[in-house]
Amino acid sequence: MAEQKIGTGLKLALEMGPIAAFFIGYVMLKDRVFSIGGTNYDGFIIVTAAFIPLMILTTAILWKLTGKLSRMQIATVILVVVFGGLSVWLNDERFFKMKPTMIYALFAVALGIGLARGQSWLQLVMGEALPMKPAGWMILTKRLALFFAFLAIANEVVWRSFSTEIWVNFKTFGLTAALFVFFMAQGRLMAEHGDAPHDEDEPGQNGTGV
Repeated sequence: MAEQKIGTGLKLALEMGPIAAFFIGYVMLKDRVFSIGGTNYDGFIIVTAAFIPLMILTTAILWKLTGKLSRMQIATVILVVVFGGLSVWLNDERFFKMKPTMIYALFAVALGIGLARGQSWLQLVMGEALPMKPAGWMILTKRLALFFAFLAIANEVVWRSFSTEIWVNFKTFGLTAALFVFFMAQGRLMAEHGDAPHDEDEPGQNGTGV
């Protein structure tokens, strides 16, 4: 399927919508308990059960509209299904809380493997959207691998040490804000190593020197 462009607002809604819906659902149902088939499920488990198909649906829509999914998006959906499904099946919220840890740890390891091979796998994912010289990509990849490792550790500390409500707020706002701040902080790196495309009509670029 050929890659297609969609509006930034729609893309953001499809990517962030399920997270926003999870947070709203949790706030509404966190103090309620539902009896299904003789088993009691708290609001967190019910919201998790709803989040899984919503995540699959929005990802499928994104794929249908754009014609492609990144490896990160595919990995995220798989881990949501696996760890969210385990939480619902075993009625144990701990598995879903582990999901961000596994996602960020997986990304950190994947980027680290690429670096060990002298490659920036991040460039393969974001290269078209962010033109930058190879040296810049290597630096950004190293920083992001370390940052993902930090986020994995931070998630483990928060979900193991604090209440479910604090973890939900951390997951919804803390992790999102941390990623935003990280990429904003890379502005200088991107400016120094930016690889702007050359204009074919510039002197010397068309073979005539005119």
